[in-house]
Amino acid sequence: MAIKRGSKVDKSFSSSAMTDLMFLLLIFMLIATTLINPNALKLMLPKSSNQLKDKAITTVSIQHKGGAYTYYVELDKVEGIAGVERALQARLEGQTEPTVSLHCDKTVAVDEVVKVMNVAKERGYRLILATQP
Repeated sequence: MAIKRGSKVDKSFSSSAMTDLMFLLLIFMLIATTLINPNALKLMLPKSSNQLKDKAITTVSIQHKGGAYTYYVELDKVEGIAGVERALQARLEGQTEPTVSLHCDKTVAVDEVVKVMNVAKERGYRLILATQP
């Protein structure tokens, strides 16, 4: 008399669970690596509702007219980036956490903006790049 087994063991392997796991790990690694890379420039952009925690103590404006750049600290016209540095130093002397708001025309080259950013970084000023609401 031959006894038959009622159930047989299936020797196949389903790789779908492993594929799902690898896909989730890949997504996790992609998200984690994008968060690790620091931005080249740290800018604090104000929200369009103009609600900021920090109020700027002074403003720097750069205007492009006729192929030349004109710098203003508050409403006073200054000569070049050295004039901006001297005017900021005079206005922000003795302030704790001095904050500068930078206003630029759309036609101003990035090089000119970076010059003002470098002045703010060297002096330890916080910089806010102003945008339109």
